[in-house]
Amino acid sequence: MAERAENSTSEAPLLLVDDIHVYYGNIHALKGVSLEIKRGEIVTLIGANGAGKSTTLNSISGLVRPRSGAIHYDGREITNVPAHKTVTLGVSQSPEGRKIFPRMSVRENLEMGAFSRSGQNLKDDFERAYDLFPVLRERRNQPGGTLSGGEQQMLAMGRALMAQPKLLMLDEPSMGLAPMLVEKIFQIIQEINEQGMTILLVEQNANVALEISHRGYVMETGTIVLTADSKALLSNPQVQEAYLGAA
Repeated sequence: MAERAENSTSEAPLLLVDDIHVYYGNIHALKGVSLEIKRGEIVTLIGANGAGKSTTLNSISGLVRPRSGAIHYDGREITNVPAHKTVTLGVSQSPEGRKIFPRMSVRENLEMGAFSRSGQNLKDDFERAYDLFPVLRERRNQPGGTLSGGEQQMLAMGRALMAQPKLLMLDEPSMGLAPMLVEKIFQIIQEINEQGMTILLVEQNANVALEISHRGYVMETGTIVLTADSKALLSNPQVQEAYLGAA
């Protein structure tokens, strides 16, 4: 895995999540989650299944509405902004499980990622997606459902980039992929970041996520229990034992 690039960030965070609480019925899913992301960073959320990582991303993107707390993005509050409008502000998400449109072609799936940019010329955006993921160019006329798991993950990421976001959120991009494909996906994530994209990454493969990110947050049962720069988290004995496979 390539060495992560040093980030260049401004003082004001691009994203600020402040003490949000989220409920699913009577289930208290997020219990005062706070985090921030500066421009140009890769920040990762790690934790066990059910810790609240995906709910955190869905709250930021507007798919889930917090009962209390606030979310600020690029200097404005977006706590109650619905998902379709959050995309127009510059926040895009590649969801867990990819959720591509299986009967639509690869090109049509990519075009759906740019729904908020109706009427704009998308030629350069298609070319960027194809340059990052050359297999999508080869398969651009195939139905998305005929792609392999790794190719579908590339399509989901390419679709998210078609919105021209400032903040790209990736939910479990390596899930179910062979080790060689996992390495390829994370190399592309680094490349996207080096091009200037700010990234919030949720990933079960904590070792790789911390290797490429600048900072990390550790979640347990709906709360942030630890935060530090990624190198410190990689060497933390508690993190090693719980998430990195160390004895």
